[in-house]
Amino acid sequence: MNLLKKIHHVAIICSDYERSKQFYTNILGFEIKNEVYRKDHDSFKLDLMLNGEYAIELFSFPKPPLRVSRPEAAGLRHIAFEVDDLELVLVHLKTTNIDFEAIRIDEYTNKRFTFINDPDNLPIELYEK
Repeated sequence: MNLLKKIHHVAIICSDYERSKQFYTNILGFEIKNEVYRKDHDSFKLDLMLNGEYAIELFSFPKPPLRVSRPEAAGLRHIAFEVDDLELVLVHLKTTNIDFEAIRIDEYTNKRFTFINDPDNLPIELYEK
């Protein structure tokens, strides 16, 4: 019996709210669903949508502790987004000065993918459909 239906959202705590907000909206193309300042936490919460679907909660907190964030570190490995045309996405990323790894081929699916990092070095996989 499947109790879970789908992934509802991913929550990300960023160190520089405006820089991360710009990255996820202007560079990756997420739409803002809702943005609030939570005075009791001295924190912003930004709800982001992708193609009309709620996807990311972006939080700011004063002086969040750093954590190891590499694809091979213990814990959450990365978040991945499906793309139709990896080359087209990489051309866009070059124009915004976002670095990316060399394209790899998934040994099981033969699909192409690469990794970028968000402003806090959170690994993001771009996986070609």
